[in-house]
Amino acid sequence: MSEDARRLAPAVARNREPLLEVLRGVLPAEGLVLEVASGSGEHAAHLAAALPDLTWQPSDPDAESRASIGAWAEGHPNICPALALDASAWPWPIDRADALLCVNMIHIAPWSATLGLMRGAAALLPAGAPLVLYGPYLRDGVPTAPGNIEFDASLRARNPEWGVRRLQDVAAAAVGFTLDRVVEMPANNLTVVFRRD
Repeated sequence: MSEDARRLAPAVARNREPLLEVLRGVLPAEGLVLEVASGSGEHAAHLAAALPDLTWQPSDPDAESRASIGAWAEGHPNICPALALDASAWPWPIDRADALLCVNMIHIAPWSATLGLMRGAAALLPAGAPLVLYGPYLRDGVPTAPGNIEFDASLRARNPEWGVRRLQDVAAAAVGFTLDRVVEMPANNLTVVFRRD
């Protein structure tokens, strides 16, 4: 695949190392990690290189994103070809995983995508397996950074179905999961780890 297909997401350079550090503590030592909404594919390439005993299964509903993922995956034998997967559409084109990662999707998608993500994760993951979410969230009782308030307004202006979600709402949607930890990340983001009951 041509290197021209590679897309660049500026946020990846900021968050990939802090995200990797969290993932080292929550992912299994080996197995299959399904990444939902892989976007450019940069995370998959970085994480697969750093965690070579894991097999990475990227996915994205967008064909251009899947082409970018394929370009970034070159030279990484532990990255599978990207699946055409829409979180909100069931069934998914995969029937099991040992962990699930979703970075920066929940706020840039309709709420139905979050509900679909939770349904799919519950169907695929075995007991104790991690569902790891990364992105901005609003938390009851925790002051919201001005940047996240502005970001939420800009998202809703682009699409009324988008927006920074309340973490409590996301946790309530995670039926069959227990909230394991919430980790503060760069740029007012959080890594949220659920475990399959």
